[in-house]
Amino acid sequence: MVSDFFHPNVGGVENHIFMLSANLIRRGHKVIVITHSHPPDRVGIRWLLPSLKVYHIPFPTIASSATLPNYFTFLPYFRTIIVREHINLVHAHASLSSLGQEAILHSHFFGVRTVFTDHSLFGFEDAASILTNKLLAAALKNVDAVICVSHTGRENTVLRGQLFETSEDNPSVSAVRPSVYTIPNALVAEQFTPSPQPRPTDTINIVVLSRLAYRKGIDLLVATAPRVCAAFPNVKFIVGGDGPKLNDLLQVRERHLLQERIELLGSVRHRDVRDILTRGSIFLNTSLTESFGIAILEAACTGLYVVSTRVGGVPEILPEDMISFAYPDEDDVFRAVSEAIQIISEGKHDPQEAHERVKGFYDWMQVAERTERVYQGVIQSEQIDFCTRIQRTMSLGPFAGPIYTVILLVDCLFFMILEWLMPRGDLDHRYSRSLLENPL
Repeated sequence: MVSDFFHPNVGGVENHIFMLSANLIRRGHKVIVITHSHPPDRVGIRWLLPSLKVYHIPFPTIASSATLPNYFTFLPYFRTIIVREHINLVHAHASLSSLGQEAILHSHFFGVRTVFTDHSLFGFEDAASILTNKLLAAALKNVDAVICVSHTGRENTVLRGQLFETSEDNPSVSAVRPSVYTIPNALVAEQFTPSPQPRPTDTINIVVLSRLAYRKGIDLLVATAPRVCAAFPNVKFIVGGDGPKLNDLLQVRERHLLQERIELLGSVRHRDVRDILTRGSIFLNTSLTESFGIAILEAACTGLYVVSTRVGGVPEILPEDMISFAYPDEDDVFRAVSEAIQIISEGKHDPQEAHERVKGFYDWMQVAERTERVYQGVIQSEQIDFCTRIQRTMSLGPFAGPIYTVILLVDCLFFMILEWLMPRGDLDHRYSRSLLENPL
């Protein structure tokens, strides 16, 4: 597993990688994780239960836990790990992970097969999305299979990554395109059980657990919360999370004198999520874009009724009787929240029944089994040869194509130099003291 996003950072991608790795280990596979360092002391090799070996490469992050794309400095570390650990397949995660994209670029020099999982949705018009999509498309020219966490995410990744683009001049280029699969996230249902104590009927708590950023629709929350509080005197908001929009929530709370009605918890540890969810009856998600929404799944498993914007892959998560949808509009969010408050007030939602239903829908062992079948298909498929990789890279466009082709050729040359300077036979697979174990 290779990604910039892994523990000790907390998030959906981090949890997905850890749980998938743990269940693959339980199924008899050897799994290691490669990620960046975490100052001040998390550099080198660490171990996580159950027997998960984690390599923290000494690369600093630039923004949002992601490292700077460089394509070449990662290769010496990556080569040492691949040889010493006898790796057969590399599974990269997240479109914004530079380490994941570089691992896909390097892997085929070793005869190692590659799989990529996309966890997010991106647009096509703004500058950041255009650059991100081009980086993703370049990486996926060298991948053997792609996994997405929702059907909507799959369509988005296919378009962004140009996975089904044909070439009239080179028909063979499109004949070896990677397969794209949909495998959802999951959760450990035993960690999100409803509270055995009955919820109070005189007060209805609406829980929001999210990164407080524009993409998560916090502006909708800021506009809607005062209206809900004014219309329903028995409703309170419990907001957990941190981010650039925290000041907006603080200001609206002060402006409308809602200090007793809107509780801001700040940053929340994942182990505390269940305790916060059990305080509420309704979970509110106002995201503007969402590929899957693991927080929605956790809330429903804890027995909360869910209100969410109808975006991305959210409609695929739960049955319609467990969730109320709204368009990303202030008036429609208010309507959906009002509908949910009425459902809770009339006792039409059973938390324990909701938990049992979600428990049967999503299971990490099933996710691991389905991912394992993808691995087996990749291992048994025909490997992409170097000439085909060059042809596919050139199809990126008149400007990006030659640039990434040069990167691919320089990377190949650098790999050959490393093979000459440090032959694989000189690398002790078990007992050598590498730079990773004794970082500078």
